[in-house]
Amino acid sequence: MEYRKLGRSGVLVSPLCLGTMNFGGTTNEDDSFAIMQKAVTGGINFFDTANVYNKGESERITGKFLKENNLREQVVLATKVFGRVGDLPNDGGGTRYHILKACEDSLQRLQTDHIDLYQLHRPPLTHPQEETLRAFDDLIRAGKVRYIGCSTHPAWMVMEALSISERYVLNRYISEQPPYNLLDRRIENELLPLCQKYELAILPWSPLAMGILAGRYAEAGNYPEDSRAHLWDSSLVKARISQRGIEVGQAVSKMAQERGLTASQLSLLWIKAQPGVTAPIIGPRTLAHLEDALDILDKTFNDADRPLFDELVHPGTAVADFHNSNDWMKARIIS
Repeated sequence: MEYRKLGRSGVLVSPLCLGTMNFGGTTNEDDSFAIMQKAVTGGINFFDTANVYNKGESERITGKFLKENNLREQVVLATKVFGRVGDLPNDGGGTRYHILKACEDSLQRLQTDHIDLYQLHRPPLTHPQEETLRAFDDLIRAGKVRYIGCSTHPAWMVMEALSISERYVLNRYISEQPPYNLLDRRIENELLPLCQKYELAILPWSPLAMGILAGRYAEAGNYPEDSRAHLWDSSLVKARISQRGIEVGQAVSKMAQERGLTASQLSLLWIKAQPGVTAPIIGPRTLAHLEDALDILDKTFNDADRPLFDELVHPGTAVADFHNSNDWMKARIIS
């Protein structure tokens, strides 16, 4: 299996990253342990979590597994900060006040003395980025964090952050974690070229479009009981399921069947092969979901199929809105 550089850091990570959002929620601790063990055995050395996932349970379970199995040094461990973790006024955001406390809390839950990749979960909109970056820089200098990254940021804010880091000689972001899949390709317009030029790793979240590209939905508004839209019962999640997106997913399913693959495998192969992508983040809820993904780790995407995908969703456009947890993405969606 080919391991890939994590941005310009030189750290090598597997071409798929194990996302642990389901751990401690729809996936219990025992099943989460089984998934992580299978992932490591299968060659995945990159785990991603966040302090807000299931009120900290995801971090706790992930840290417990790595500690009990003596695997901490074998896994590049990423987590995130920004989301609200309590009811007090400063229990969220990208301020120094919150970041320093949140980091200590994450270290405790993860049972580790350092975080390999500490990411800002959403862009800071209430204060200058300099405050956020100085807090991150102090954590790196203290040895509590190795590298820093951001998630779901507009291109201009990533560029601003890089400029601030250069101006004040601060540690800079090495990665961006955006929503990216065949149904929403809008980061290809500005964010992706920026990250390629300045050597930031791209770590796409929701590469299977919440299962739409795995053929999980037959029609908009009809949610299977074991689907994410049903289990999470979130208006943001449900708003991402468009009829046009479902039709694209059905077309991908047909192509996958013709190639002896599952729809999710073909979709992962496509995004894994997209220029600038380092490691799509898969979020298996079951062991079967993970096993399906592991089968493509050593497979390559056939470039002859690329125009077929471009015909379904033109580069740089979208047929479903996966940026709806932020309101800065204004480009038109094709209905």
